[in-house]
Amino acid sequence: MRVLIVEDEARMADVIRRTLVRDGAAADVAANGADALELAARIDYDAIVLDVMLPGASGFDVCRRLRERGAWSPVLMLTALDGVHDRVAGLDSGADDYLAKPFALAELQARLRALVRRGCPERPAILRCGDLTLDPARREVHCASKAVSLSAREFALIEAFMRRPGDVLSRLDLIEAAWDVAYENRSNIVDVYVRRLRAKLGEPAAGAIETLRGAGYRLRDERQ
Repeated sequence: MRVLIVEDEARMADVIRRTLVRDGAAADVAANGADALELAARIDYDAIVLDVMLPGASGFDVCRRLRERGAWSPVLMLTALDGVHDRVAGLDSGADDYLAKPFALAELQARLRALVRRGCPERPAILRCGDLTLDPARREVHCASKAVSLSAREFALIEAFMRRPGDVLSRLDLIEAAWDVAYENRSNIVDVYVRRLRAKLGEPAAGAIETLRGAGYRLRDERQ
């Protein structure tokens, strides 16, 4: 097993490295995000231990850039931040697991072994429908090869449409995709966001999102 340790505290990095080496692993150390990205581009690591609090770019940013650059080694994120928001931010940036400081080295080893057994996650497939292209890994949407800047809600809506082209999606379906089931579904929030989404996509893509009175919305399946 070859592991990349991204940790700016030299003592902590050395302790983790020596622990992993004693366990039979090969371990490299990067003290900042730039060095980590350079090493990950050259070496196919079995796992990456990534601290959140780094000089310059945060661990969240580094993880996101790793995924954007096609590095899909499992990432175990180390954080002194124990709030739910921070854990969610780590997982949303592409991390596979997290461990809050202080931690037991035995637990770190066990979590790494579990991630390596699981293997590298497959890169999410790029979705295409007509002039629209959606890359879930990079969270990018293009319309006729032109990048479209979307909010998180708008991105979740278009992703829901593109995963089920031709299907009629009710307002509740779309609320569950972009909000949650506890959201007040009698609100017209879905209609508001669909209008915003159409405006940002522009024609002809906007016209592909059809309104079905009393039923919901549908993204016209260009294959039919």
